[in-house]
Amino acid sequence: MKNDPRLIKSLSGNIGKVANKYTPLLILLLSILLFSIIAPNFLSFNNFRLMFRQVSFVTISAVGLMFVMVAGGIDLSIGSQIIFTNIVLSLMISNTYGYGIDPLIAIPVSITMGTILGMVNGILSNTLKVHPLIITLGTSYIYKGLGYIIAGGRNIDGLPDSFRVYGQGYVGPLPVPIIIMVVVAIIGAFFLHNTNFGSRVFAMGGNQEAAHLVGINIKRMKVIVFAIGGFASGITAVLLLSRVFNGQVTTGAGIEFDALTAALLGGVSFAGGEGTIWGLVTGVMIIGVLNNGMQLFGLQDFYQNLVKGALLLAAVGYDEYQKRRRAKETVAIVEAKADLDLKASQVQ
Repeated sequence: MKNDPRLIKSLSGNIGKVANKYTPLLILLLSILLFSIIAPNFLSFNNFRLMFRQVSFVTISAVGLMFVMVAGGIDLSIGSQIIFTNIVLSLMISNTYGYGIDPLIAIPVSITMGTILGMVNGILSNTLKVHPLIITLGTSYIYKGLGYIIAGGRNIDGLPDSFRVYGQGYVGPLPVPIIIMVVVAIIGAFFLHNTNFGSRVFAMGGNQEAAHLVGINIKRMKVIVFAIGGFASGITAVLLLSRVFNGQVTTGAGIEFDALTAALLGGVSFAGGEGTIWGLVTGVMIIGVLNNGMQLFGLQDFYQNLVKGALLLAAVGYDEYQKRRRAKETVAIVEAKADLDLKASQVQ
């Protein structure tokens, strides 16, 4: 009994589940502890408010990306969608280079534009039957190129002062982007974890063939989840443009890698079918704490890039380890059941 392999496998499986659930939170707490010791003013209220505002943009994009990843896809065009959308929005509302359109009209148009860009990714993935990684890598170049062409090699200023509130305004002590981040995360969590639509997204990512057999329209769902990713990118483009207050082709560049790293760190599986919004937010906060803490400590940008690259590789490696562990657990369960059935038949 004391050496029962089934008992050992069961215990190791439970330990693995606990580790998978709480490891991101442990990493976050250890990061906060480290920088509270070595970085001056890290624990100040103003610094935390600044850090949360910085991560709010990544979080909103990451929520959209999570729908795509849970469904078994990937979107590398998020940053380019933001570049293209923020340039178009800046031209619409600029009084110097653009058309001077009221932001209350231009903002919904821009978010709709982001949604359409996401839908294009889903439609191309269905039509060409190519992995979304390749599709979105291609569209990322297209969207970025269009942004550069429309911008015409210039920064677009002359934005109306009324537009500042979205990225620079406050509600009490809280910056507006933080409030929007919380709202987006709550809505995303509700739809992903408490609706039939969310169940279909998880089913599609867990086993696409099985999802198709139970009546889920895979092609339509793929377009919808990419549209959600584009919708989130559209919101991020509005907030970033309001924050920077200048239409630039560098705004949002590379944000997809922060969002992807945060998602993997937070337990969203690269293969699909797994993940929680809480885990995602924890992953984003890890990235935010590291960025902020290293800046306060005085490390230059290339050191930050090195750390984030290492984190991305570590997160992918951990995700692969978890997949292998779960596969072994499944095999062990099947073997144990077969063993019990064999013993039962021998008794009879």
